[in-house]
Amino acid sequence: MRRVLTAVAALALPISLAGAPAVAASHGTSANSAVTSTQAAHTLNRPTTLVTQRPVDVCNYTASRPSLSVGSSGAAVQQAQCYMNQAIGAGLDEDGDFGPVTQSATKAFQRCAHIVVDGRIGAQTWSFLSFWANAPGAPFC
Repeated sequence: MRRVLTAVAALALPISLAGAPAVAASHGTSANSAVTSTQAAHTLNRPTTLVTQRPVDVCNYTASRPSLSVGSSGAAVQQAQCYMNQAIGAGLDEDGDFGPVTQSATKAFQRCAHIVVDGRIGAQTWSFLSFWANAPGAPFC
């Protein structure tokens, strides 16, 4: 009897963690436990729907993350400029023009983040910019 109840109790934890109703172990007869186990097995086969939400971004010019350097322009540059303003208080005009001022701010951000300092915005810099700009407590440097 004790083994049956232990098995039912072991099923209850994964079911409750999966978002399905938990099956409570009872001190009833083994016949009741068998019904509960069958119900638990049926519950495990039920499909679940996961709802995911994209986090709110402080800058909403674009979701595109191309490589940027001096001479680049457009919404992706505006996004990067906005991120740098949020992350390190760069004070950049969000004009979409990657000129020497944006390059200088990019290098300052890269030094602050302890990543490769090259004045270009590639995958690593985008990743750090996005994270830092959206983190509580920004600006950091």
